[in-house]
Amino acid sequence: MAKSKRDPKSVELANRIIEQYQPESVQDMQNALKDIFGPMFESMLKGEMNHHLGYDSNDKGEKSTDNRRNGYGKKILNTSAGEVEIEVPRDRDGSFEPQIIPKRKKDVSEIEDKVISMYARGMSQRDISSTIEDIYGFSVSHEMVSDITDTVLPDLEEWQSRPLDECYPFVFVDCMYTTIRNQYETKKYAVYTILGYTIEGNKDILGLWLNETESKHKWMQIFDEIKARGVEDIFFISMDGVSGLEEGARSIFSDVVVQRCIVHLIRNSIKYVPSKDYKAFTASLRKVYGAQSLKACQSTFESFKQQWSAYPGAIDVWERNFEHVEQLYEYGSAVRKIMYTTNAVESIHSSFRKATKKGAFPNENALLKVLYLRVKELENKWEGGHIQNWSLAMNQLLTDDRLKDRVLKYLSVLFRTYTLYLTNPPLLFY
Repeated sequence: MAKSKRDPKSVELANRIIEQYQPESVQDMQNALKDIFGPMFESMLKGEMNHHLGYDSNDKGEKSTDNRRNGYGKKILNTSAGEVEIEVPRDRDGSFEPQIIPKRKKDVSEIEDKVISMYARGMSQRDISSTIEDIYGFSVSHEMVSDITDTVLPDLEEWQSRPLDECYPFVFVDCMYTTIRNQYETKKYAVYTILGYTIEGNKDILGLWLNETESKHKWMQIFDEIKARGVEDIFFISMDGVSGLEEGARSIFSDVVVQRCIVHLIRNSIKYVPSKDYKAFTASLRKVYGAQSLKACQSTFESFKQQWSAYPGAIDVWERNFEHVEQLYEYGSAVRKIMYTTNAVESIHSSFRKATKKGAFPNENALLKVLYLRVKELENKWEGGHIQNWSLAMNQLLTDDRLKDRVLKYLSVLFRTYTLYLTNPPLLFY
């Protein structure tokens, strides 16, 4: 595909900025933007004055009003790049009331926030530039949009290295793929995502990582990193079937229970089933992993194998992984419902895809900026909410002799500022 040509005016503007300021960092670009924001806002205000008076400044024709322009007043604005001085147009009768930058308003950083918000929703730099022009009547270059969105990079770096909780009872790991363009070559990159449920019952995205492929070694590096950032214990990890991932997780967190995602197993098994039988096959499977007890599950599985013996490939998927179905019955129903699938992290990836579906990204930072902004939107959405039936799940963990001491260890840290007695654990979550 031929390389798209940039707007010559945008290129000229970018070259002038580079020539004049010779920026070597994002901060240098922010300093350069101070000189750019002024003319931008002045153009917006001039456009508003034209609308207010009903004619352009160079209009020599007959006017429908006696009101005229009356010079300019100075104003200092606060932007994300710092303070910027602008000239505000005035009219003779003082009836001009700017809407974009109202009188007595000095903080205009929300305009930049709008650019960042559009970027977070997957709009391309070209689309953002066009939208700004449609709304405000002036154009911003693609480079300027990139510079504005680069302001999130320090926050991204801080977020990626922040300390994590000591314990996450449930952790979900998964990968999705997106495209990064390197000059004329495009490559698929794996986005590694880890979602944790905190001991309080809140969702926490532990981080985002990029790699050209999904592999056991990369996952082990990631587990090593989150341990270095403070994670001491994980009760359950729900994951798909990447070879060696289970052993890799246990090598870092030795006491973790690894659960294969049942939904992934279903997807893997129906590859061997004709489409006409999908519905009946999955309905039979649901009776297996949805049984009320381990004995009922095992009995139903034997019947399932006989019923669908015509598809040995599909049966083999479940026989090789049936231990992951059986281990679900070692825990209460509320715990089983949380740990049996990676749907929670796949839902995050679904949100990511809405922002990445536009096409290839020019580099890793461009991709990470979009994903990080989506993460912040999700965190705002989750704020104040808790995992469904979390109290019941925690009480069920407290009845498990293998987990009770570990659960109480982290609950005592959580509740040590409260006057609760840990001698009666089942009452903690009433």
